[in-house]
Amino acid sequence: MKKHKGIRKTILFFSLIVITFLINLPIITMILNSFKSNSEMRTSTHILPQNFTLENYLHLHTQTMFWTQFKNSVIVTFWGTLLSIIVAAFAGFAISRFRSTFISIYSKSLLMLQMFPIILVLIPLFIMFRHLELINTLYSVIILYVTLHLPFAIWMYKGYFDSIPRELEEAARIDGCNRFQTFIKIILPISGPGIAAVAIFSFLFSFNEYLIANIFLKTEDVMTIPVGIQLFMQQYSSDWGSITAAATLTMVPVFLFFLFVQKYFIAGSAAGAVKG
Repeated sequence: MKKHKGIRKTILFFSLIVITFLINLPIITMILNSFKSNSEMRTSTHILPQNFTLENYLHLHTQTMFWTQFKNSVIVTFWGTLLSIIVAAFAGFAISRFRSTFISIYSKSLLMLQMFPIILVLIPLFIMFRHLELINTLYSVIILYVTLHLPFAIWMYKGYFDSIPRELEEAARIDGCNRFQTFIKIILPISGPGIAAVAIFSFLFSFNEYLIANIFLKTEDVMTIPVGIQLFMQQYSSDWGSITAAATLTMVPVFLFFLFVQKYFIAGSAAGAVKG
């Protein structure tokens, strides 16, 4: 019996390896292509590089503003994610705990805002931001990213705060904490899964967003990575070597972020599993 279980586990293990490889094959191919020359990429049918080269990465480093755009993406993503986490936490807690006509109308309006397509208001926003002299600055996209994150992030927080027993807050109030202290010292520390979910959503949106950044950021020194990579694609030709190298480097912060957030997400989920 134990022998059969061992065989099943071995088969399952190798099956998962094969499935994982197939799912990630496009990403693996892109990484391998970043070490090929443009001529080899156009002519070779081999997945592995025949003539390993770093010329694509050297071109990014010396001939483009990739690292400036990389820094811009990090700045925009950091502030967009941080502000979304903080503002949405307070709003989500208020909707979860307070009951009034205003709160009810506000919560329903969030759902309506979530369904509203941002592309319909880009022209009025562009005109308004131009009068405020925010066009071609990182402030414009940070403001818009936070605004777009909030409706969904607030509802994500509300759903998680609803699952936290109110008895914890009552116990803290008995111990002398006011409502703000209760929220900061009791509710937020046990809200790991909620914070991680909002952080992942905000991070991915801010780091990968293209449409808004393309409209509001005009010069290469303030562009973010998605807009900067698009510059490698011309009307009659594309620099695929630079595109694959830039895309490979762009994956690194996303990968590191998930490694960091996953630990807190899993820890928070495990803690929430034994509540009550």
